Amino acid sequence: MGQDKQLSRATGNSKIEKLDFRLGAFGAAVPLLFFVVWAITTSVLQLSSEIGLVLGAIIGITLGLFFSKSKWSDYAQGLFDGLAQPIGVIAMVAWFYAGMFAQVLQVGGLVEGLVWVGMITGFTGGLFVGMTFVLAAVFSTAVGTGYGTTVAFCTLMFPAGVATGADPTILFAAILAGAVFGDNLAPISDTTIVSATTQGADVPSVVRSRFKYAIAAAIPTLIIFVIFGGGGSLENQASIQATTDPTGLLMLIPFAVVLFLAISGQHIITSLTWGILISIVMFLVLPVGSFSDVIQFNPDSENMVEGALINGITGYITMAVLILLIVASAHLLRLGGTMQVITDTLMKWIKNSVRRAELSIWAIVSLLNSAITINVAAEIAAAPFVKEIGEKYKIHSYRRANMLDALTSALGYIFPWGAPVLLGWSTISMMQETYEWLPVVSPTAVFPFVFQGWFLVIVMLVAALTGWGIRYQGKNGEELKEPPK
Repeated sequence: MGQDKQLSRATGNSKIEKLDFRLGAFGAAVPLLFFVVWAITTSVLQLSSEIGLVLGAIIGITLGLFFSKSKWSDYAQGLFDGLAQPIGVIAMVAWFYAGMFAQVLQVGGLVEGLVWVGMITGFTGGLFVGMTFVLAAVFSTAVGTGYGTTVAFCTLMFPAGVATGADPTILFAAILAGAVFGDNLAPISDTTIVSATTQGADVPSVVRSRFKYAIAAAIPTLIIFVIFGGGGSLENQASIQATTDPTGLLMLIPFAVVLFLAISGQHIITSLTWGILISIVMFLVLPVGSFSDVIQFNPDSENMVEGALINGITGYITMAVLILLIVASAHLLRLGGTMQVITDTLMKWIKNSVRRAELSIWAIVSLLNSAITINVAAEIAAAPFVKEIGEKYKIHSYRRANMLDALTSALGYIFPWGAPVLLGWSTISMMQETYEWLPVVSPTAVFPFVFQGWFLVIVMLVAALTGWGIRYQGKNGEELKEPPK
């Protein structure tokens, strides 16, 4: 019977709803707080590595055991419940598909093709950075995944941009900024869907109502990227510039197919699958490369199987483990009641002020996204608070969803310990194996320059302080400019 009970808990059949911690809400936050401190410290000391971050997450989770007043077996089950949440798994699968697709396009010569275009058109330096931001914004809006956009553009546009004189740090920031734009605005983005459904709003109307906030941040972002995006060194890029070949631009065909399918409403996995299949067919019938570059079996190699498809998966396995551990740590935060303590504290401060209510929403969403580095996980954690406060003060569901999603999309791509930043850093590090001259931009170096994210945070703060764009909820859900009587 004891073994059956242990098996039931290990397989997640008996979920834990609450855990008690020493030091209360702070004790519950120890696993996540330790990881954040670990990530910042190792990054500042330039000692960051993916496996090192995994170790930091595991140490944090282990420390949490000693703060747990509940049984350690219950703590472990709460951890397993967190690991089993679909949020992390969905992100992992999307990365694998996006990674395979981007790697296939890369071995097909798309990077060299993009460099060729940049050189003959003069779209180099800052202009290339600006173009990268716009393309990343369009792509992420179409496919609905900022994470997938980060993987694809760090694989393709980052080497091409550095080779044409773009500043590596600003270029990396432009990719993340484009991902922010799409994650915030895409109708099929997970953050858009979660923000709308948790606030009782319909997705199309929410997207229309938030466009003004997104574009208010995007215009100055684009201008800054164009002005300050140049200045990169061309000395070490002679090798790729010497091999520029317009033939690689044929790989834009599967890229365009993925974009079209995503815009048509197809699931991102469906879209990427078709992109991968079309790319493979092109390797068989067009002069874009050898099929062995896509996949080959080599009994003499350590992995037995080599090629772009394998690289697209293996490059993100460690990151996938890290994300699962972060999601689990965030789940422990919820089980320990940390969120409830924060909510109760802010409710006492708000009193009867709508401005304070919106500032509280801004603060809690920002705080959670600063700690929980998976944006959807942070959004789900903040959503009940946003809804409770918003409904009490008759703030319209569109406004609540916009505040929730804008901050979640923005902050998720800014902080050095954030999953997308680490994902991009990991991708660039992997690409250095192909392009030895490629610089690796550290997470701490890029975060001040993700302008779309920072401007979106400021725009929403100004909106909360001034009431710009606020609408109240009428009796039948209609938008009102004044609070209902």
